[in-house]
Amino acid sequence: MTELRELYQEVILDHNKNPRNFKRLEPHSHHAYGNNPLCGDKLELFLNVVDGKIEDITFVGSGCAISTSSASLMTQFLKGKSVAEAKQTFHYFHELVTGKNLGEGEIEELGKLALFEGVKEFPARVKCASLSWHTLLNALEDTNQIAQTEA
Repeated sequence: MTELRELYQEVILDHNKNPRNFKRLEPHSHHAYGNNPLCGDKLELFLNVVDGKIEDITFVGSGCAISTSSASLMTQFLKGKSVAEAKQTFHYFHELVTGKNLGEGEIEELGKLALFEGVKEFPARVKCASLSWHTLLNALEDTNQIAQTEA
């Protein structure tokens, strides 16, 4: 367990210090804002979806290490995936961080994202880890609403 915790901390710190896909994407086909008022996390998500596939995905914003690293890892993971795969990954990720039981196959499908399993022990941090994912759903569904994780 100690090795997993160390890997988690290493990945979080790396993606916080050097977030991947951290830029505005122009032009873009989908866009949404996210806000976690409890922690102060704010992000803007940009996607180019072509024929049901996420061709590119980027974000900008500011937030805690968990929020930033979650958005960074999410953009890396979802680039090239279909919209349906992205929504399925959201479901698995949300189940993981909220402490629901996932099968070994679902955890394997999450790849590096499975490192966020530990946040389930800290309910306030679940909101940080899931903000970018809720923002993703709003972008894909064109809701024009700001994703918020306070509830």
